[in-house]
Amino acid sequence: MSVEAPGAARPAARRFAGPGGQREGRYRTPPAIRRRRAARRSAGYVLLVALSGVAVYPFVWMVLTSLRPRDTVFSGGFVPDQLTFGAYTRAWSLLDFPSHFMTSVVVTALTVVVVLALATLAGYSFAKLHFPGKQVIYVVLLSTLMLPATALILPLFLQMKNLGLLNTRQGLILVYIGVSLPFAMFLMRAFFETLPDELIQAARVDGAGEFRIFWRIMLPLAAPGVATVVVFQFLTTWNEFLLANTLLQNTALLPLQPHLFTVTRSQHATDWTLMCAALTMSVLPIVLVYVRMQKRFVAGLTLGATKY
Repeated sequence: MSVEAPGAARPAARRFAGPGGQREGRYRTPPAIRRRRAARRSAGYVLLVALSGVAVYPFVWMVLTSLRPRDTVFSGGFVPDQLTFGAYTRAWSLLDFPSHFMTSVVVTALTVVVVLALATLAGYSFAKLHFPGKQVIYVVLLSTLMLPATALILPLFLQMKNLGLLNTRQGLILVYIGVSLPFAMFLMRAFFETLPDELIQAARVDGAGEFRIFWRIMLPLAAPGVATVVVFQFLTTWNEFLLANTLLQNTALLPLQPHLFTVTRSQHATDWTLMCAALTMSVLPIVLVYVRMQKRFVAGLTLGATKY
């Protein structure tokens, strides 16, 4: 009987040679389990491809319809035999596209900037600071998310009328900010709560003020959350229809999406190529913003899945 000396290294686990002389580990997944895993993985891939096709098909149809002649919209094949860009030139000139496009850019940009600034400050305050009435104020702001948008139309209309902001872009921007701020604040609070409090305590020991801690330390670490808010807010504001169509009665002041709905509808016929060309140009900014911020956006969506 042999006794191992204290601290002596134990021999490595023995590996047995399998068929063909290749060494295999001590534990090996049975073939039946590997086949089941491969089958589940393949079924998942097939499901994802099918769902992607369902999501992409309307966009592809819209682009192809904008490139086909007007008389072959419903008579030709899925892919047009002849491609033409005439609908894009007609949409650019006949629909006053540049003017309403710039209106959407200005309204969306101002809304995103103001909502982002207020949401990051409020989110940091609710997540890391202590002040009287903190929970009550947070619950009141959060309760506004339960109200449907249609229930706010009449009160907002009357309020904008009393303030003299009805039928103005400034009033529309203020409404967008007020409606969007609670959700953006809720998101930023969730992101700031994932950051360790030790960073704030160390900065306070070094003499940093609260705003400097927020601006120089916490906000850069919350960059994925900022990107998530920017993408969500950009998509919501750019595609918003109901509030703009209600609060702006002057069609010259309408953003792009309500304007396209107003000018492309007809009682007798719809110019599908013109409408699809205008819609294709209107979604380009959304695609560019998402592609530009895709990595940070995905990181922001998955940030809450782990704990520090």
